[in-house]
Amino acid sequence: MAFCHNCAKELTEKGDTCPHCNASRDIIWTPGAVSSNAPESTFWYFEVLRKYAVFEGRARRQEFWMFFLINLLISIVLGFLDGFLGTDQLISTLYSIAVFLPGLAVGVRRLHDTDRSGWWMLVPIAPLIFSCQEGQRDGNRFGPSPK
Repeated sequence: MAFCHNCAKELTEKGDTCPHCNASRDIIWTPGAVSSNAPESTFWYFEVLRKYAVFEGRARRQEFWMFFLINLLISIVLGFLDGFLGTDQLISTLYSIAVFLPGLAVGVRRLHDTDRSGWWMLVPIAPLIFSCQEGQRDGNRFGPSPK
């Protein structure tokens, strides 16, 4: 059984693209298999941005925390830049608005990996605790394991 790397839905038909999301079928994976096309550590940030408002599926701890870390570093640099330029945090605010939706989406997908609803994002401390937990090894109601 093979799954699309982009939308995590099962690939049953032959062809060059996934029938669900039209992503290239060059990158497919099976549950429990290690993908030779796995993104580099620094690429996880761009992977989250590529899935800008995708709230379906699951996200690994590495995807979530690398996005969080790189987002934090960029925010710190932009904060210093705002202070240096005297722009009253205009650049930081625009950046925060731009990454709000992908940050929310990766948080929901991370909760899905622990077999929890995305609505847990509304409970202030719960997402932090659940994001630290290992995801389920097998598929769950939100899709196959992203590992």
